[in-house]
Amino acid sequence: MIIKSLEIADYRNYESLEIQFDKGTNILYGDNAQGKTNILESVYVCATTKSHRSAKDRDLIRFGEDEAHIKMMIENDDVRTRIDMHIKKNKNKGIAVDGIALRKASDLFGYLNVVFFSPEDLQIIKNGPAERRRFVDSELCQLDKIYLSDLVNYNKVLNQRNRILKDMAFRADYEQFLEVIDDQLSDYGRNIIYSRREFVGRLNTIVSPIHEKLSGGREKLEIVYEPDVTEDNFKDILSQTWDRDKKNKSTGNGPHRDDISFMINDVDIRRFGSQGQQRCAALSLKLAEIQLVENITGSKPILLLDDVLSELDSNRQNYLLNSISGIQTLITCTGLDDFVKNRFHIDRVYRVCAGHIIEKGM
Repeated sequence: MIIKSLEIADYRNYESLEIQFDKGTNILYGDNAQGKTNILESVYVCATTKSHRSAKDRDLIRFGEDEAHIKMMIENDDVRTRIDMHIKKNKNKGIAVDGIALRKASDLFGYLNVVFFSPEDLQIIKNGPAERRRFVDSELCQLDKIYLSDLVNYNKVLNQRNRILKDMAFRADYEQFLEVIDDQLSDYGRNIIYSRREFVGRLNTIVSPIHEKLSGGREKLEIVYEPDVTEDNFKDILSQTWDRDKKNKSTGNGPHRDDISFMINDVDIRRFGSQGQQRCAALSLKLAEIQLVENITGSKPILLLDDVLSELDSNRQNYLLNSISGIQTLITCTGLDDFVKNRFHIDRVYRVCAGHIIEKGM
């Protein structure tokens, strides 16, 4: 799977842009705040329907405009597919594949798998649990449409339950609905817990040898899934905590409270690891994510590297760049010195300046 071309209009700081990508390594370089990340973001939005920056749709539209458009041409085994996305300020996105409108935005998942790696991802280990859940969910939603459906439904029922808990102060008769809601929430929750457990297990088999090489054989990394509840006790816990949840007006237990830990030589580096260990583990995690996507789908994902090389030392830069051979990669950076110095192969180079791009020869 590769991206052949991208067109955007009234997206972020771009009035219009058309760009062709090589199937290998594509460099987008230029000063900060010129629009490099916006190009990568538009690719990610076209693959997942959402921004990696958790931006609202209105934030993606160029200032002063009411709509933005993304058109992407992808190719898989010589078969080309066109994805069109129409982003509106006050309405849901319109999405079409080869001119046929999709009924739900979630139907887009699976057409294109991407792995996004930004400097913020290097903080995933020391940041809060929500960041780590978002990592697991974003990958599983791309790979498993059943998981996507379970997660969407879980969040919908969770919001319903929280609304009931808030309204019960005025409507005591609402308590009768809790048991029905709890049945639905526990059903979806059990599926989510099972899928996350399986995902972390598969990830572990890949990430351990990667991290061992990155650390020069000195460290053994293990990812540990920490579910807030189990598949077996979720329903019982919901029933047992009614009084607490009614008092707090929110649901205190469930997969929305899950976390994952990162153990190096049996030490939890979320709490006791150095910054270097945390960053190295995050890099291992992203490299393992690439391999996992290929293992499950049989196709290499598109790799989006957003100014991440400047955050890594030279050894880890080289390891990362050598690991992406054969993967279509879009890389943003402020300069080309590191690539030239390391004689790293580049297939296509663009200079980005104030919402415009110029293709440069190498």
